[in-house]
Amino acid sequence: MRRNHEIDYRIYGEEIQIVEIELDPQETAIAESGSFMMMDQDIQMQTMFGDGSQANQGLFGKLVSAGKRMLTGESLFMTAFTNVGQGKKKVSFAAPYPGKILAMDLQRMGGKVICQKDAFLCAAKGVSIGIEWQRKLGTGIFGGEGFIMEKLEGDGMAFVHAGGMVIERDLLPGQVLKIDTGCVVAYTSGVHFDVEFVKGIRNMVFGGEGLFFATLRGPGKVWIQSLPISRMAARLVSYGTGKRKEEGSILGGLGNLLDGD
Repeated sequence: MRRNHEIDYRIYGEEIQIVEIELDPQETAIAESGSFMMMDQDIQMQTMFGDGSQANQGLFGKLVSAGKRMLTGESLFMTAFTNVGQGKKKVSFAAPYPGKILAMDLQRMGGKVICQKDAFLCAAKGVSIGIEWQRKLGTGIFGGEGFIMEKLEGDGMAFVHAGGMVIERDLLPGQVLKIDTGCVVAYTSGVHFDVEFVKGIRNMVFGGEGLFFATLRGPGKVWIQSLPISRMAARLVSYGTGKRKEEGSILGGLGNLLDGD
């Protein structure tokens, strides 16, 4: 038996997806502020401190829960969507940028998944959204996600968003996977996360891939994204600043060829 609310869902779209959650009477889904897209008439929306995973948490407990979310860069508030009508009702949430929505059944994943900041989209009520500290100083400084990551705990469904294409890898005990630090989306609690220094002076200076790898050691499951939002934002900034040679220039095409663009 699940302690968290049981919800049905369906994911639509390819490059920019939405997740449609079907709620029975009195069932509730929780979501990040700003992820709501649409809902049926008899769904009641309520803004709250924290994630509402503990009913008798009290004001202090709610403030602590909300404060933890602030450490991961999230809003103090979350929104609960409850079916107060008769029969099944639907509520939909949209991805914030191109990529994939991942459905995670926490009951089948040992009750805990660790994910990058800003990855959480929505979940069944009862799922706890907390923080996971990086215990090693080097991992926190150079791991790409800082000292704090999001921790999803419970036995319900949770949905996270990743950029670009997503690959799932099941790691055997002791098996190591090296990943660009920004490409790590999430991993189960049995996976050991660390960072490794890139070897070789030429690799460090001319490789263009950063100075560190994320190393994940099994057993467990790992989700990897092809397009971290930080990489996409950096590319957009580089194209948006300065005047490109093809703009207002007859020889712009030739200039771009010589410049490598």
